[in-house]
Amino acid sequence: MNTTVKTLALAGSLALILSACGESGDDNASGGGELAGSGSGDSCVIEAPVPVGAALSLTGAAASYGESQRKGLELAAEQLAEQEGVTYELTVEDDATDPRQGITVFEQFAEDQSVIIGPTLSNGAFQAQPIAQEAGVPVVAISNTASGITEQGDYIFRVSLTEAQVIPQTVEISKEEFGLEKVVVMYSNDDAFTESGYDVFASALEEQGVEVLDTLTFSKADTDFRALLTEARAAEPDAIVVSGLIEAAIPLVTQARELGIEVPIIGGNGFNNPQLMSETGDAAEGVVVGAAWNSASEGELNTAFLADFEEKFGHQPDQFAAQAYAGMTVIDHAVRAGCSGEREAIKENLGAVSDVETVLGTLSINADRDAEHPAVVQVVEGGSFTPLN
Repeated sequence: MNTTVKTLALAGSLALILSACGESGDDNASGGGELAGSGSGDSCVIEAPVPVGAALSLTGAAASYGESQRKGLELAAEQLAEQEGVTYELTVEDDATDPRQGITVFEQFAEDQSVIIGPTLSNGAFQAQPIAQEAGVPVVAISNTASGITEQGDYIFRVSLTEAQVIPQTVEISKEEFGLEKVVVMYSNDDAFTESGYDVFASALEEQGVEVLDTLTFSKADTDFRALLTEARAAEPDAIVVSGLIEAAIPLVTQARELGIEVPIIGGNGFNNPQLMSETGDAAEGVVVGAAWNSASEGELNTAFLADFEEKFGHQPDQFAAQAYAGMTVIDHAVRAGCSGEREAIKENLGAVSDVETVLGTLSINADRDAEHPAVVQVVEGGSFTPLN
């Protein structure tokens, strides 16, 4: 992907560059002193554009997530362009769902960006984030939910809820709703994100007193789950619990229903994708997924976001688009709070984020540099995610 899209804005607005070939402006992260502004909040004025780099999976296994994130960032950037005083230069690079490519992108961003967004998957984040930490560049993770992400350093922040924040609530509400007593657990054991999800599921099930009849593993590249599902069905569980990416979720859910498995399928964050419904049809009905966001969530910001996103892209956003949109909102809040686009100022003010209104809800960054905001447990009904709680 070698296209460059430029949105030209009036003075005092947001200059947007979305590029997969890595073009960026002449201003680097130092900004020649021009990144330190005057005023604060809405009155903040910064002379130079603040460079923001985003490493997203636009190709490869996580491309559907990355494309949603790109759209969320693009919409946020266009709307921030309507404000005055601060301009941004946003560069989007494809990490190809490959940790090695993610490292290359982060090495590039460490030279000339004030803050980095991404990568899309936790697996890539663990490999790339140390580069930013070493270079002193703040990172805002918008979809990384594995344990240990922010433990890599004090420059690493995230706006995405962790699996440890969402899954226990998912298990508790599912137990109440479906009377769960025994389950079979399945997970991809060759991916940091899905392995972390499994660990949290196992702990939450134990805490809720739900018996695990069997634990079955698969590869994130697998597409035929019939043998494993047949084994799971034979155990006669009350539900099947799965930690896997959407590429596994689609065939797994489809094949489960084809095999006559009618018990609830409870998925981790990887199931949070409209493709689950669009590509599995009725098979997705009754699938339960814990989430950081739901389209039915209340609030003026979320209502406007849904309408604006559909008007621009012709379809409803998913959680990954919403988290990307919120990530840019939080960065803008941090920049304006200190009225500075310099790395150290952004880092300091990201750590001070408290009760910021976003499409995800009222968001704060805690002492561990993780986001805190309401979670939601949802079930597929009528082809859409609907809050279960």
